[in-house]
Formats: sequence, C-alpha cells, structure tokens
Amino acid sequence: MTDNIILGQKGETLAQQHLETEGLKILAQNWRTGRAEVDIIAQEGNIIVFVEVKTRSSDRFGPPEFFVTPQQKRMLAGAASVYCEQIEHPGEIRFDVVSIILRDDGKAKLEYLRDAFWPGL
Repeated sequence: MTDNIILGQKGETLAQQHLETEGLKILAQNWRTGRAEVDIIAQEGNIIVFVEVKTRSSDRFGPPEFFVTPQQKRMLAGAASVYCEQIEHPGEIRFDVVSIILRDDGKAKLEYLRDAFWPGL
C-alpha cells in the first residue's frame, strides 16, 4: 500500500470519529456507484450528509479542502442522487468536507466544513 493510501485511510478514520462526536450517524464509508466514490455518507437528523475527506501531510500547497475539484463535486452530486434514489430519501442533503493535516509526528489538525459546497452553484 502506498503512503498516500495509508494517509488517506488514517484521515478517513479520524473524520469518521469526529463526525460521530458531532452527533452524525455513519451510514456508509467508501460508497461507490460507477466511477464515483463517496468517502463518508452520514445522517444528521433528517439530512443525508455526503462527506469528502481530504488529508494531507502539510498545507505547503494550500489547505486540503482547496483540493476538492469541480469534477469531484460533480461526481459527488451524481453519487448523491443515486444514493438518495436507492434509499428513497426525498429530503434534504448536504455536502461537507473534512480537511485534515496529519503530520509525520502523528499530530493532526482537523477542520470540519459543513455545507462546504453545492455542486452546480
């Protein structure tokens, strides 16, 4: 396994733990449809939350959340549509980002960005 994959997995674990402490219920992790993958799908009340986790070892090139590309946003929106159709969820959805800097010394800086983006806007 490459260092980037290991870093990403550690970040997703930290993100899941943080979301749970924030009161969200984790519904799925690494959920796939077609070419799209959603890192974490959670529920907060009646809202289904689609979470993109971005983990980096430093912010030398900018904060991790800056690396959610327009293409990723479109793919997340498509995946959200499929997921909501599958579970017959007619209600509200939200797109969040968990930004993590996980340094070599094991210290982590986590930022949770609720309503981080809305694809297409």
